[in-house]
Order: sequence, then structure tokens, then C-alpha cells
Amino acid sequence: MALGAAAAARGWRLDSLDDGSQRIHAEVQLKSYETFLDDYTNQLKGIEDALDDSIGDVWDFTLDPISLKLLPYEQSSLLELIRTENKVLNKVITVYAALCCEVKKLKYEAETKFYNGLLFYGEGVADSSMAEGESQIQMGRFISFLQELSCFVTRCYEVVMNIVQQLASLYTSSKTAPKIVETTGVHFQTVYEHLGELLAVLLTLDEIMETHVTLKDHWITYKRLLKSVHHNPSKFGIAEEKLKPFEKLLLKLERQLLSRMIFQACVEQHFDKINEPTSVSKNSTFAEEFAYNIRTIFSNVESKIGEPSEIDQRDKYTGTCALFVLHFQIFRTLDKKLYKSLLDICKKVPAITLAANVIWYADQFLMDKMASAVKLTEKKNLQSIKIQRENFLQQKAQSLSKDVQSYYLFISSWMMKMESIVSKVQNLENFAEDLSSRCNVFIQGILYANSLRNIVRTTMNLYVSMQKPMTKTSVKALCRLVELLKAIEHTVHRRTMIIADSVCHIAQYLQHQALNSISIAKKRVISDKKYSERRLDVLSALVLAENALNGPSTKERRLVVALALSVGTQLKTFRDEELLVLLVVLKKLDVISELKERIQVLCNCNFLYWHRTIFPIYLDDIYDSAVDSARIHYMFSALRDCVPPMMHARHLESTHMLLEAFDKEIMAMLNEHLLDKLCKEIENDLRLSVHTHLKLDDRNPFRVGIKDLSDFFSIKPIRFLNRFIDVKAYVTHYLDKNFYNLTTVAIHDWATYSEMRNLATQRYSLSMTEAHLPSQTLEQGLDVLEIMRNIHVFVSRYLYNLNNQIFIERTSNSNHLNTINIRHVANSIRTHGTGIMNTTVNFTYQFLRKKFYIFSQFMYDEHIKSRLIKDIRFFKETKDQNDQKYPFDRADKFNRGIRKLGLTPEGQSYLDQFRQLISQIGNAMGYVRMIRSGGLHCCSNAIRFVPDLEDIVNFEELVKEEELSEETQTAARQLDSVLTDLTRNSAEGTEYFKMLVDVFSPEFRSSKNMHLRNFYIIVPPLTLNFVDHSISCKEKLNKKNKIGAAFTDDGFAMGIAYILKLLDQYQEFDSLHWFQSVREKYLKEKHAIVKQQNIQSTNQDEKLMQTMNLTQKRLEIYLQEFELLYFSLSSARIFFRGDQTAAEESQEQNEKEDETLKPGNSNTNNLSPESGMK
Repeated sequence: MALGAAAAARGWRLDSLDDGSQRIHAEVQLKSYETFLDDYTNQLKGIEDALDDSIGDVWDFTLDPISLKLLPYEQSSLLELIRTENKVLNKVITVYAALCCEVKKLKYEAETKFYNGLLFYGEGVADSSMAEGESQIQMGRFISFLQELSCFVTRCYEVVMNIVQQLASLYTSSKTAPKIVETTGVHFQTVYEHLGELLAVLLTLDEIMETHVTLKDHWITYKRLLKSVHHNPSKFGIAEEKLKPFEKLLLKLERQLLSRMIFQACVEQHFDKINEPTSVSKNSTFAEEFAYNIRTIFSNVESKIGEPSEIDQRDKYTGTCALFVLHFQIFRTLDKKLYKSLLDICKKVPAITLAANVIWYADQFLMDKMASAVKLTEKKNLQSIKIQRENFLQQKAQSLSKDVQSYYLFISSWMMKMESIVSKVQNLENFAEDLSSRCNVFIQGILYANSLRNIVRTTMNLYVSMQKPMTKTSVKALCRLVELLKAIEHTVHRRTMIIADSVCHIAQYLQHQALNSISIAKKRVISDKKYSERRLDVLSALVLAENALNGPSTKERRLVVALALSVGTQLKTFRDEELLVLLVVLKKLDVISELKERIQVLCNCNFLYWHRTIFPIYLDDIYDSAVDSARIHYMFSALRDCVPPMMHARHLESTHMLLEAFDKEIMAMLNEHLLDKLCKEIENDLRLSVHTHLKLDDRNPFRVGIKDLSDFFSIKPIRFLNRFIDVKAYVTHYLDKNFYNLTTVAIHDWATYSEMRNLATQRYSLSMTEAHLPSQTLEQGLDVLEIMRNIHVFVSRYLYNLNNQIFIERTSNSNHLNTINIRHVANSIRTHGTGIMNTTVNFTYQFLRKKFYIFSQFMYDEHIKSRLIKDIRFFKETKDQNDQKYPFDRADKFNRGIRKLGLTPEGQSYLDQFRQLISQIGNAMGYVRMIRSGGLHCCSNAIRFVPDLEDIVNFEELVKEEELSEETQTAARQLDSVLTDLTRNSAEGTEYFKMLVDVFSPEFRSSKNMHLRNFYIIVPPLTLNFVDHSISCKEKLNKKNKIGAAFTDDGFAMGIAYILKLLDQYQEFDSLHWFQSVREKYLKEKHAIVKQQNIQSTNQDEKLMQTMNLTQKRLEIYLQEFELLYFSLSSARIFFRGDQTAAEESQEQNEKEDETLKPGNSNTNNLSPESGMK
């Protein structure tokens, strides 16, 4: 082993030779580390850039990917911190420091866990929706929490007992008891303050229990349930022996917690212990010291409470009152002057909020706890406090608006200072001054936050406690103050990085100032050569304070400094002015070291949960003002503060139920009072803007004012619980949904909604979604099958337009008229197949048969037939005299003569009804024409994918060549068949008109229907009747009542052309030269009027001239209408080959080489030449 060790030693010595390899290796490692750091820095910069905007948009502190905690954390124990040569002093300071730390822990536990658990009991379940037995279940879940609270309260009692006894043992008046340290001039004020804090916790628990009605009610129902269980334990599956201990536990809990005795039981403890050398209640030195500290603490509180410089004086006042009661309970002595002073504070500060919505009245507390002292207090004084409280509320209601304005100015100014000091580079020359100014600005922020918090909490809770109604103005003002409170918090959070940097420097600077003061005092003590234990204690205490200040400014170190200075300030070691400066520095150090935490506590708005009924008024205000709406972010930030306390609720199955109920309630308020109102207002505005052509209400902004709602759309998305509320997206979705739904309901309004959509984009910058609905029609129009089944209704309700091949509804109950065009027919044919075309023509044929029967009866009527024969005879006799033209007067006379035969109840003559019959026949023919066009349209659309119509491959042959399966061959055969049909139909279509002429013409032209041969002579009176009717319809278009209005009725021309063709009377009708006769007649009258106008123009008779102008205009309208009819009739004749007679047509047909389709083919297999006419 020795040899091995020697060899090893020699090996190590070889390493001492430096060949430079280590240095090279170190450089390589440094370079790689440098590269890593560069990459990492770039990544962090990328993350920062990516998150920068989003963090600015929706700031939720809980979402920060990285947060900076400024609170220094102490890793040394108290024993390590408190270490001097003076062992006795070490022990004393250590004991008190440990007790103070314990108090802080207990207070933190109470504030986070127990207050919230109790306050939120019963929340999240509406009374109306609570099922039977739910209250007992909730209490059952809550028992374990009450048990924990009982243990906590017991622990608090023990700590209070320990503190009192530790203080009593130090300040003993017993001559037999050992003296630990010299206590003359030593005042551990910090310990008393901590004791006050702990007593205030117990007092707060009492107040919560006292005001919690739901908890008490549920407790009573739970006890009743337990009674039922006791009578029949087996029914509930509980062993009887377990019930007794449980009942005892409940009794203990009720006695300890629910009887409002938590605080009272604490102060009534027996502080005197048997076998202890020091007594508490009879310790006059301790009693004096106790009273002295209460007075000292109160003097500090009294000077600052209710002032702008107040920080934590209200909490200390509560603690002082609790200490005063404890002092009275232990020593049974009363400082009347202090008692009166404590009550006088109530006039300055009417109430103090202990937690959330729990308000505390010091006067009532002192009266309750010190019944014997009530005699001392005049009733007038107590009455004046109550009056002062009511006056405070009245004054606050009046001054709130002014407070808002002044605080708005203060906080805006403070925020500007914050931005300026954190944005400028620190001045190294005047570094101390710069740090002092920064420190003052930070502390000013805390003072403002404290003032705002006190105003809001006290005012809101007082209104509730005193059951006074709050005005809307007060609510709006309080909400503004809440916004300002959150603005302070956001400012501090936004500038966390720079504040963190400053806080470290400020803390060091303050510690430096404190150390200077202590070192001067220490020199003063050392310079005095007189030795005494007391002087040694002072020196040890100063050394301890110095040691504690030389390090991070943690809570523990600051506590040790405070305790050490309690000992170190005796023997006039500090001059009064020095001591004052030192205390101010240490107070600043306390505030600065906990800057962020204090801001979080002061700006915490969790009390809003209990006042959430004001939220709708706030939202109404936001909506009505429509200015600076982005401040809603602050209110939602305040509402988010209610969430962490909810997590401590224990009465529900899960805390998520409470959160969901809260979320649901807030969102319902937001939707009702802001979002839905905004949506409707925007929609209304867009609608009115689009319909400006209508005579609507006055919208002149100079007269009725204007509300600019576009500000709402600049609000960044708001984060609330687990959702983002995007106002812009919400309104956009609402408008998109409404516009789409309303367009589908009324497709004719598509243009209106499209315009509104565009206007929303232009005016409000909304990103609207295109509806992608057809811009003209969504439905396929009336279905061909539907028309076919009701063709008799269709031809009477629709009007035909020859040129556009469109049918227009005659009248409608809605605001629009339906139309039917070729595309609708093509859609139906595509839906039902081309076979429907032949069926439709067959239905039309059946309809025409019935109509021609009526037609024949009219022509056969003696009154009509005799007049027509007379007119034919007259024309033949006088045609040479009338230049081969049928006289206009003769037609007009026929028209008037028919009217004399009688009128229907609607005021129509027989000729009017005959005209309608012909129009219906014409409409039927127009419909057949449209069927043919629709068929061609459908076929051409279907066949557009065939590459070459002239050269279509035979798929069946190709499949057979490849010897594919039978099924494939069948499919190919069907494909060939379909392609053949489509090709034939698209190329020629079926000549339905020719078929319908051929099927009826033999019967019309037969000798037994000779009375029909008179038809051509009735056409002139019919045209006169039609023109009168047409002008009347067109004139109604310009009238308000549009019943009977129309601008087209080409069914008449179509019907005339068709019947003339059936009778082969085109030549006979042309021989009348009727339209030439009409033209000549109207031109002649026009010339006469013009001539008369020229003569009358010299007389200057205005009325006569107006009459002539109107007459001339009337003649022009009639002439134009006749010409339009002539053109329509000429166009219609083309469909029926109006240039050929029946003889010429049959000759042409015989000459054709190819065999044409005959009426008996499949297309007309249902047509029968038997028309049934007589």
C-alpha cells in the first residue's frame, strides 16, 4: 500500500508540469459557453418580442411566463441572526423574535385560508335552486374546516398566553423573582404590536361568524339532521357509538366558534400559572409597561389615521383596541383618558373594514367588551358617534365625484413621475438624491393606493351595513376609484424590472443611513468608560442591530433590528432628532423591502365579490359614455382578484362550481348590459344608415347628438377566468349571424344586408364574413311539378313577358313578387329528369282543351255571333270605301255594345273576360315555350363536359372489345343512351308548339266549328279592350295602392297568335289592316290637336292649353301601346310560322325527305284530337 501511495504521489507530481493543454481546454470551454449564452440571449429576446404585444394587449399577472419576486428570503435561522457576546440578551431577543414570527404566520394563515373559507360559505348556489338537504350536505363538508379553525384558534390562544407570560417574566415587580435584564427604559413596542395583530385576527373571526346568517342557518339544520340520525342510526348506516363523540365535537365547535366568544375566551384566559414565580395580573410593573406601550402605539396611530400619509394605522388601531380590552381583562384597571381618545377616533374614522365585506365599529366593540366602562361614557358621546357615521355617508356621497377628479389628477401625475423616473438613466453624481426621490415616489404610490382602498371599502361596506341606498353617481364614482387602484397596480407591474433594480439600491442606501446612525450611537456608548450591565446590554443590542442590517433586508432581519433597538435606545444613546430620523429610515426600509407585496395587498379588490351588484350600473355607464371604454380592463382585473380567495371554499364538492357560478353571473351581466345592447345599437345604426332614403326620425347629429360606438372596438380582448372576451369579435359574430339568417329568410333583401356588411367594415372596422348566399335567389323558384298540377291557377296569377321569357306574379301579400324564368325551369328539370317535359305538355294540352271549350261557347253565343257576322258583312261591303282598313269606330262601337250586355260584380264586361281567357291560353303557350327553353338549358349544361358532340365514342362497343363484365356493359349501354338523348335534345329540342297546333287545328278548321271562323273580326275590339286595360295597369304602378298594377302581359298577344294559327286566319286578319287603321286614326287626331294648339296659342287661354297638352299626351300613350301590342303579336306569330298558310305548310311537309315526328308519337301519346267543342 505504501508503494502504491508513493507511485500515486509521483503521478500527481507529474501533473504539475504545465504544458498549456489545460489553458487551451479552458478557452475552448469558455468559447462554447459564450456561444451558448449568445444563443440563449437571442432566444430570450425572441420570446420577449413575441410576447411583448400580447402582454400589452391582455395583461393578466397570472399569465406572465416569467415573474420577478422582489421579497428577500432569509435562509439563516433566528439563532444564527441573533448572535452576540451577551448570551442573556440573545435569549430575550430570540424568544420575542420567534413569537413575533409565529404571529405573522398565524395571521397569514387566517387571512388566506380561514377568512375566505368562512366568507364564501354558502356562495355559488342560488337559494332558489338549492335542493332539499343541500344545506346539510354543505355543512357536512364544512365540519372538517371548522375543526381546523378550532385547532387554529386554540393555537392562537397558546401564543397569546406565551407572549403575555414572556413579557410579564421580563417586567416583574416581584423582588424574589430573578431579574433577567434591566428593563428600565426598555420598551418592546414591536412585540405588543404583534400581539395586537393576533388579537385582531380573533376579533375578525368573531365578526365574520356574527354577520354570517347562512352559516348559522345551515348549522341549525345540520343539528336537526343529527337529531334525526340519533333516533335511527341504522337508517343512515352510522354506528351509534360514533355519534356521541361527534356530538361532543359539534358542541365544542359551537361553543368555541359560533357563539361570538373567540376573542372573549382569549382575553379571559387564566394568565397566572400555578407554581410560577411571576404573577401576571398582580404584576404592577408589567401593567404599567403594558399601558405605556398601548399609549405609545395609539399616539402613533392617532396622528396619522385618516390622513393622506396613513399606511397601516387602521390595522394598528384595531390591534390597540384589542390590547386595551386585554389589559382591562388582566389588570382590571381602566385608563379613562385613553378610553375616551379611542372612542374619539370613531368620529374621524367611522368604521374599519377587517376583511372583504366585514366591517367593524370600534365604539360597539369597546362597549360590548367593557360593559362596566359604559357607565363612564356618556350616552350623548355614543349617540354623536352614530350621527357622525351617518353624516360621513352623506358627505361622502356628495364629495365622491370631487374625490374622483382629484385622485384622477394625483394618480395620473404619479404615473407620469413613475414613467419618467424609471425611463431616465440614474444620475451617478447625485446618486443618493436620485434614490431618495425614487423612494419617495414609490412610497407615494403606496399612500395613494391605501387612501383609495380605504375610501372604496369603507364607503361600500358602510352602505351595506347601514342598509342605506347608494345613488348611481356614487356607484360610478366608486368604480372609477377601483379603476385608479388597479391602474397603480398595473403601473408597478409594468415597470417591475426597473423597480426591482431601484428597490435593491434604495434598500442598501437606507441600510447605509441606519448603520451610520447606529455607529454614531455606538461610538457614544464606547466613549463612556463607566462599565455597567445596562451599558453592556445597550452595546450588545447596537452590535446586533448592525449585524442584522449588514445583509439583505428580510422580514426577520428587520424584526431583529426593531427588537435590538428597543434595548439599544435607552441611556440616551441617541439624541431625539437622531432617533426620529432612524425610525423614519427603518419605516421606509419596511415599506420599500415589501413594495410589490404591499401594492398587491392594497390593490386587491376581492371585496368586489360582495358588491358585484354594482357591476351592471358600471357597464351601463361604460356603454352610455362610450368614451375611454378601455378602462373596463381595470374592472375585470379587479374582478379577477375575487378568484384566489374562492379557491379556499370548502362547502362545495369542488371550487370549480363556485368559479363557474361567478363566471356565469358576471358574463350574464356583461352580455345584458353591454354586449347585447352594443350589438343591437350597431345593427340599428347600420340599418338606419342604409335606409336613409326612407323618412325616418331625425338623425342630425347637431340636433340629436351622436354616440361614437367605434371606441368599443379598439378594446383589446379581456381575459376573465378561462375565457377571452373580444368585444369586436362578439359584435362581428352577432351581425354575421343576423345578416345571414335574415338574408336566408328574405332573399330579396340580400343587397341591403350586403350594404350593411360593407358599412360595418367601413364605419366600425369590423371584419365581416361574406354570407356566400346567392345574390338573387336561393330557392329554385316554383317547381315545374307544382305549376303543372296547378296550371289553371298559375296562368291566372302570373303575367308573361315575351322578350325576357319570364313569368311575373300578378299580386302578392308580401313586399315582393315571385318570378319564374328559364333557370328555375332548368333546375326543376335537372331535379326531376327530362321526362317531366312531356308530362307538362300533356297537362297543358288537357288545360287548353277545357279553355277552348269555353272559347267555343263564347263564340257560339247568339249576341256575339250575330254582331261578328254583321261586322264581317259591313267590312266586306265598305272595305273599298275605307281603303281596305277596318274602321276604328266600328271596333270601338263593338266594345261599347258588349258592355251594354252586362257587367260582373267586379265591373268586367264579357269582352274583358274573353280577353282574360285568351291571355290565359297565351300564358299556357308561353309556359310550354319556357319548358322547351329550360330543357335545352338543362341539356346544354349536362352535356358541356362531352368534348365533341359531333364525335361521341360508343362506350358499349369499347367495353365489349375489352371483354369486361356484364354489369360494366350494362352501365356503358346506359351511358350511351343518356349521351344520345342529351345530344339530340340539346341539338334540336322538341317542337311542342307545332305539336299543339297540329293536335287542335283539324278540329278548329272543321266544318262543324264554323262559328269559330268569325274570330278574326273580334280581334280589333279585343285589342282596344286590351290597350285600355294595359294603360290602366301601368298607371297604377305610380300610385300608392298598387293592386292590379302590371307592366307586361304578353300572354294576350301569344294567345291571339296561337288561335289565329289554329284557325288558319292570319291572311284574313291581315286583310283588316287593323294596326294601320289605328295608327292613322291617332295620328289624325294628334295633327288636329297640334293645329288647334297653334290657333289657341294666340288667345293665351292657359287652362285650354293644358287640356290640349294632356289630350296630346294621352293620344301618344295609346299610340305607343298599340305599337307595342303590334310588335308583341308579330313576334308571337313567328313561333307559329305566321308567314305560311295551312296549305303551304302541308305542302312543305310532304316535300320533306326525312320523316318528322307525328302527333301520335310518345311526346303526345296522351293528346287527343277530340276537343269536345260544339
